[in-house]
Amino acid sequence: MKFLEYTPFTRINGFLSNLDLGDCRLKGVLEAYSCKLAGTDKKLSRSIEQEVLDSLEMSPQNLSSSPVGPLSSLSSRRTLIHLILTLSHMYPDYDFSTLRAHHFSKENPLGVKESIGYHLLEATRVWASELGNSSLLIDAIWEVVDEVIDIKDCDIYSFSPEFQVGPFNDGGMIWSFNYFFYNKKLKRVLYFSCQSVSKLAADESLDNEADTDEDDFIQGMEIE
Repeated sequence: MKFLEYTPFTRINGFLSNLDLGDCRLKGVLEAYSCKLAGTDKKLSRSIEQEVLDSLEMSPQNLSSSPVGPLSSLSSRRTLIHLILTLSHMYPDYDFSTLRAHHFSKENPLGVKESIGYHLLEATRVWASELGNSSLLIDAIWEVVDEVIDIKDCDIYSFSPEFQVGPFNDGGMIWSFNYFFYNKKLKRVLYFSCQSVSKLAADESLDNEADTDEDDFIQGMEIE
């Protein structure tokens, strides 16, 4: 998959990347990718598809339906592969190859809009008051998203990690969302992720890490 650079993302990503909201900090990002596979993407795609096909042979009834559609369908398997590859490109230091369809959920567009609007309510106030923007943050986001991905032709999926690991393990996380807007016609995926992290808990986590590093250093000196 290929990262697609869109200038309209720059302003919103700059605002959401590390937004101070008093007791918490917001970390959000919007990125888009084409679904054209090349190099290691093709290798991973073949591996995932083969594992899904093997699972179908063992338990066809269990996989006859899934959040991305029946996995007996090539189109559904491609959807799953594109979601997994998007995460792999977003977070290249982590391995998502073991994710499967049940790790994702298909969402109602209206519900997604309401959820994002609710979670970004405080950020919207900062956007309007401190930056002097006349348009609402939510309106600006949806305008950009629609321009890039054409929402009316999208299927929307969410990813909720079973365990808060890897890039989803910021100390003190209060809430997070991870949405995929998948347009089959455009062969494009737009990923929108945001996390709210408690400053106090995050600082305590860093202090604990620093104490652990110091203890390891002292133990290493004693051994020598």
